[in-house]
Amino acid sequence: MNLTPISVKFDIGNGRIVTLETGKLARQADGAVTVRMGDCILLATVVANKEPKPGQSFFPLTVDYQEKFASAGRIPGSFFKREGKLSDYEVLISRLIDRALRPLFPDDYFCEVQVLVTLISSDPEVMPDALACLAASAALAVSDVPIQEIISEVRVARVDGEIVINPGRTQLEKADMDFIVGATAKNIMMVEGESKECSEEDLIKAIEAAHTAIQQQVKAQEELAQLAGVKGKREYEKPHTNEALNEKIIAFAKDRIHQVAKSALGKHERSEAFHKIGEELETFLNFEELPEEDQPLVGKYLHDLEKEVVRNMILDESVRLDGRSLEQVRPLNMEVDLLPSPHGCALFTRGETQSLTTVTLGTPEDELLIESAATSRYSKFILHYNFPPFSTGEVKPMRGPGRREVGHGNLAMRSLKQMMPGSDYAYTVRVVSDILESNGSSSMATVCAGSLALMDAGVPLPKHVSGVAMGLISRASDGKWAVLTDILGDEDHLGDMDFKVTGTREGICGIQMDIKVDGLSMDVMRQALAQALRGRLHILDAMYACLPAARPEPKPHAPRMEKMIIDREFIGAVIGPGGKVIQEIQRETGTTINIEEVGETGEVSIFSAQKEGLDKAVTWIKGIVAVPEVGEVYESTVKSVMPYGAFVEFLPGKQGLLHISEVSWKRLENMDGVLSEGEKVKVKLVGTDPKTGKFKLSRRVLMPKPEGYVERPERPDRPERGDRGDRGDRGDRFGGRPPRGDRGDRGDRGPRPPKPDAPAPFIGDDEE
Repeated sequence: MNLTPISVKFDIGNGRIVTLETGKLARQADGAVTVRMGDCILLATVVANKEPKPGQSFFPLTVDYQEKFASAGRIPGSFFKREGKLSDYEVLISRLIDRALRPLFPDDYFCEVQVLVTLISSDPEVMPDALACLAASAALAVSDVPIQEIISEVRVARVDGEIVINPGRTQLEKADMDFIVGATAKNIMMVEGESKECSEEDLIKAIEAAHTAIQQQVKAQEELAQLAGVKGKREYEKPHTNEALNEKIIAFAKDRIHQVAKSALGKHERSEAFHKIGEELETFLNFEELPEEDQPLVGKYLHDLEKEVVRNMILDESVRLDGRSLEQVRPLNMEVDLLPSPHGCALFTRGETQSLTTVTLGTPEDELLIESAATSRYSKFILHYNFPPFSTGEVKPMRGPGRREVGHGNLAMRSLKQMMPGSDYAYTVRVVSDILESNGSSSMATVCAGSLALMDAGVPLPKHVSGVAMGLISRASDGKWAVLTDILGDEDHLGDMDFKVTGTREGICGIQMDIKVDGLSMDVMRQALAQALRGRLHILDAMYACLPAARPEPKPHAPRMEKMIIDREFIGAVIGPGGKVIQEIQRETGTTINIEEVGETGEVSIFSAQKEGLDKAVTWIKGIVAVPEVGEVYESTVKSVMPYGAFVEFLPGKQGLLHISEVSWKRLENMDGVLSEGEKVKVKLVGTDPKTGKFKLSRRVLMPKPEGYVERPERPDRPERGDRGDRGDRGDRFGGRPPRGDRGDRGDRGPRPPKPDAPAPFIGDDEE
């Protein structure tokens, strides 16, 4: 048994070594590779069936990325204590791999392929998502599965103004640009990420830097395949074709398709018109009499012809399916505050795409726990995207969100997150986008509707964020291409690129790009970005006209919340012994209070359904953490009344004596009828006792001085008792006894003489 691995190493910068290894693990798979960087190790395997399923007409590729909790020395927190279905985080990484690999398989390859990437060792600083596609591509490279090109992905970020390839987790926290880029040695294939309003040219520079790093990784995979002895790719059964049948279909349907395509029909009318052409074609061909192997070809050839006719119409005539020009955005309509109960709401309609988006404001207890093998964190901003079947006029079973929904929601969330307030904003915010109609770019409708709904809810977004989806039509025969703004669903399906860009007027906040052909040149990308900017600004103008700024405060029925930052030393005072103080505050004000220690401070989040209760709790806590200042006036409460004055609480937990002499300018003999327990009294802090720290309070200094009032002269300071002066001869004070200073040796004192007239002491027997 030979378990000696074959490996290749390369440096991705700053001495960080990446190792590709094959031949030791999972040897029965068609291809298996481990990728290691630091302590992070990924195992990627690929297996492909030798034969396609009978009647298979599409490419069944499955990509799953999973993290084993043992890789980080953790046990899953679920009831079953084992890894279950893929988390959203794992689904998103699976999509990153799938979208880059899928276009690189032959168009006529229909054998089922399964790619599995597993995190088997975790490094707290290494981000595994940036290495997952490298592992998957390397496994395909050392196999005989017929992928056409080698690919890889890297993360590119800008940290402190510098471009960094595959930064660590700590570095990434400071980045203002974060993109995952997938490419072959020649062409960009996939881009996804977020930024804090970067410019289009900054994005281009980042992609170019990523492509340079990817070329190094492709070269390493080629070297590994050569060392592993890969001779070539397997032969596979080509699907049946009939060129004569194809020519008949072209002759019959081409002009009919062109006539429908340029008639600017609506989505359903156009679909029905194309369907009618199909029915007429089947009658023309005597479909039932065709050979069984030719029957599936009719639909395929008709679909291919539709695609070719529409693409040529756009390139040669600059006419689109709905009659728009190449850069024209469909009609816009938007409305906010249309539902009475949600905390924020917006309806955004663009052509035949419509999103109804709601916003809910919650407490810190509503935060979302996001777990991976290496990290466990909470998110206060949640966005969910729903795509019901009626939105496209279809009947389908309602299941949980699929990978498409997770991916679209993530793009919208990352885009809007750039404008969300910081950690000092106390609310947990959930945005839900329900797509009611869909004909292209419902994720971009979610971004626009989400921005409007957040501002409608009073979330203090400084700027609106909008998004637009771009498409690309290209023709290899003459190199002609066209970029389309605000693509339809059909244009997405028949086009060569789906390029979504979100942002503000000042810059890009999010991007997602998928290329369906062999790469994209930088010239085309620059054109697409410039065109996307114009479309984005057009939509933003309409959004600002609908709602120019965030509402100044939440709606009346929305919960109220405020966050206070206090010194860590006061956390115990706010909580109180056994939680006594915080429970009293919550009970008396009807609020919910959450306290979290963050570094040297405490974050106090106060939640209330009523503004009055919130204000009362805020004042209460401010009083607890306030430091009394001499000269300040306080509203105090009398706690107890004594003959010499009253004890008053002038700040929560802080009491002082209001002496009887400081109650009034009038001389008081006692406190009877002057003050009573529970009475509110304004007092001024006039000082503190330097020895005891007790507070000196006065009420009379806040009252007008009576006319003719004469201040009592202050008594001169008494001399210190240690120096009592010359007291003279004080006489015989000791009853014949010598003075204290002359008492001599007191060791043997003997019995003391009885005092005059005192009874004689009793003497017991043992004292005789």
